Amino acid sequence: MNDDTQREDSSMSTQPPSDALAERLEALESRLAYQEHWLDTLDEAVVAQERRLTRLERVSDLVQEKLRDQQRALQEGDAAASGPGDELPPHY
Repeated sequence: MNDDTQREDSSMSTQPPSDALAERLEALESRLAYQEHWLDTLDEAVVAQERRLTRLERVSDLVQEKLRDQQRALQEGDAAASGPGDELPPHY
């Protein structure tokens, strides 16, 4: 950029350089505060989802364990039940 372009840019602004700089700084601070707010909001959402995921994993583990117990009980019940070859015919 040459000196003529810089002078044209600064002369196009109707505000003194310190006012324009202060305005830009204020706009940046405002944007930063807005982004920090949303980062905090997203962080809270991630923490809540992590808690929920942990809870759902615990529930899933409990359901799987109960299902295994029921399958084991059914298999033991089938093994203990007398089969058709063990029954006496009705005419005895």
